[in-house]
Amino acid sequence: MFNLPALACAIFLIGSTLAQAPESSRPMVPATLPELTVQWRADVGALERLYPFPLSPARALALEGLHGEWVRRLASVEFEGLARRDQIDWLLLSEQVRFAAEELETEQLEAEPFAPYLEYSALLLPLLQAHSLRQISDPREAAEAMHNAAEWIEDWQSQWKEEHAEEDEDSMPDASLMRKVARTNGRMRRAMRDWYRFGAEYHPEFTWWCEAPWKKLNSALEDHSKFLEETIGEIDPEDEDRLIGNPIGLERLLSALKHERIAYTPAELIAIAEREFAWCDKERSRAASELGLEGDWRAAQNQVRSIQVPPGDQPLMIRELADEATAFFEARDLLTISEHCKQTWRMQMMSAERQRFSPYFTGGEVISIAYPTQAMEHDAKIQSMRGNNRHFSRATVHHELIPGHHLQGYMARRWNTHRSLYRTPFLVEGWALYWELRLWDLDFAQCPEDEIGMLFWRSHRCARILFSLNYHLGTWSAEECVDFLVERVGHDRRNATAEVRRSIQGGYGPLYQVAYMIGGLQLRSLHRELVAPGTWTERDFHDTVLKQNSIPVEYIRAAMGTEKLTRDFPVTWRFDD
Repeated sequence: MFNLPALACAIFLIGSTLAQAPESSRPMVPATLPELTVQWRADVGALERLYPFPLSPARALALEGLHGEWVRRLASVEFEGLARRDQIDWLLLSEQVRFAAEELETEQLEAEPFAPYLEYSALLLPLLQAHSLRQISDPREAAEAMHNAAEWIEDWQSQWKEEHAEEDEDSMPDASLMRKVARTNGRMRRAMRDWYRFGAEYHPEFTWWCEAPWKKLNSALEDHSKFLEETIGEIDPEDEDRLIGNPIGLERLLSALKHERIAYTPAELIAIAEREFAWCDKERSRAASELGLEGDWRAAQNQVRSIQVPPGDQPLMIRELADEATAFFEARDLLTISEHCKQTWRMQMMSAERQRFSPYFTGGEVISIAYPTQAMEHDAKIQSMRGNNRHFSRATVHHELIPGHHLQGYMARRWNTHRSLYRTPFLVEGWALYWELRLWDLDFAQCPEDEIGMLFWRSHRCARILFSLNYHLGTWSAEECVDFLVERVGHDRRNATAEVRRSIQGGYGPLYQVAYMIGGLQLRSLHRELVAPGTWTERDFHDTVLKQNSIPVEYIRAAMGTEKLTRDFPVTWRFDD
């Protein structure tokens, strides 16, 4: 029989010895793939916070070193011995490291044209760099650097005016470039402001030397942003309707598509969109005929747009449509919807300013309802009500809530949470769009008006591929994109302009608008591959997709399949063939 007190004492002594042992003598437990993902994210975040200022060679060098370290670290992992889910995580992380290195190189190349306009930064970067490394700059030298930087800005602007006095508008730099340079200049100003605040009034000598030079530099930097945008870029700050974006070109589009694991060229994606658009045109004409309008889909859309709720009733309509959609899915046992998920979505009203970028409601856990505010101009009120009519809304409430973004976010916060690092619109928007496609097939529409609403959005998803790719390829201007949405989709011009503004200057990636329809087609193809033969049930298929979190759909396919995975997993899935 064991002597329990003696055994407890022995365990205590062993534990104490281990606790006191030096770190190097303890066996190292390898990190799991989810832990490696978290560590990579933390490593990158720490460096980004250490060097928060622009044009920093130190930041670039540190990130390059980090990328190389992680390439070596991942290469040391025995891929073949990993479980399938860990192999997916290894592939995801390996691709993320590769793409981060590529993006850093692109960022440095894109910053090269900034140099002539921001040469003063060479005087300020040593101050910012020293602060990041916990070093205290000499106050007198710092004051001299700020004074000289402000002088450089003033001299450069005067020289530029003299040299360009006779030039016409066509010879001026591109407005989109000057906006980027001005914003970089603004980031430098904010970084220097934070740097100055660290020493001001805490160090008497620092304040004595630096207060006046900082005031001069702060004013010069603020003026320089205006000079870059308004004088050189000829951007009128009062012109809120001008559309200024940044087309990235074919090479960057191909790189982004590879990162999203889309084995198609922009030209092939445009062809897919045109095919889908032709289907929409045919169906819109049919639905219009059912409304007695002889195939005139424009007249049908105008008729449907007039079916609106009065001021104050839009939230009630959204709630009603959300409950209807949820009941539809539960009745058909298509996926699991917990009571907690059904209870925890919320509503808010969208501001008039935000509706300039998002003319239709957006969603997730919080659905932001687009409807006219009292102060809006009359025409803006009418177009907002027309765009958010009952039948257009019925076609997308499920996109924003259940089974769309709210359910999706609910699951993503509970399953494979480390994969939030890889958030991709091809799954985020593709999942919600997939249900728009499936609901058409499941006869969700109750009348021709519902069909017109669903077809408006489906044609809009096709149009997003066409206008965004053509814009980034440099084939269409922003204004041509607006015209296209008005003429081919039937948008009111205000809403079409807001859609293009959202796409090119709303902080979205260049493939975001492509991702809706293409991600939806990927998931529809995967559904046909796994559910149609009876390999998976509807519920199990959809629940499993959601549990993978927001990763490229080809990786979801790999996670749900049985094909052997390798380190060099190629981008080859032709889901539309």
